[in-house]
Amino acid sequence: MKKDVRKYGISSKRGRQQTSLDPFMSEESPKEPSLCTSCKTVYLHKQWSLDPEAYRRLEANPEANWITCPACQKIAAGYPEGIVTLSGSYLWKHEDEIQRILDKEEQKALAKNPFERVIRRLREKDQLVIETTDKKLAEHLGRTLHKAHQGELHISWTGAPNTCRVRWERML
Repeated sequence: MKKDVRKYGISSKRGRQQTSLDPFMSEESPKEPSLCTSCKTVYLHKQWSLDPEAYRRLEANPEANWITCPACQKIAAGYPEGIVTLSGSYLWKHEDEIQRILDKEEQKALAKNPFERVIRRLREKDQLVIETTDKKLAEHLGRTLHKAHQGELHISWTGAPNTCRVRWERML
């Protein structure tokens, strides 16, 4: 695991609050172009993207830097920043539809930000637990499911490290 990296708003003057503490993000930007060996994301022009065409073009470049992106590092380490717990008898009666909604939202989030991914989905007793690499993705999945299927939604931002915990439940 990498060292703590503390990022602030414009500067850390006048007691500004910390905006990011991600142990997988390095202080320095990667060398350009960089290609992730696992997920095929590309770091080019100071941003990460999932661009298969750019990846194919750059993989033959001898100056390409081969690395593992922060999202793949989180997945390998099993380091969730968001945990969504779904439960209730309604979930299992409408499981296929709910899974489709969650898959669609995951794909939309991935298209915008290649670091917003689902790490894993686990069935624990009568619950479905979804771990995400990003806090906002967990919150978004919970809110989208609540909008589509109502139920009870509880969102909390607690823990050390700061984790978004989303609980959704609906009985028949």
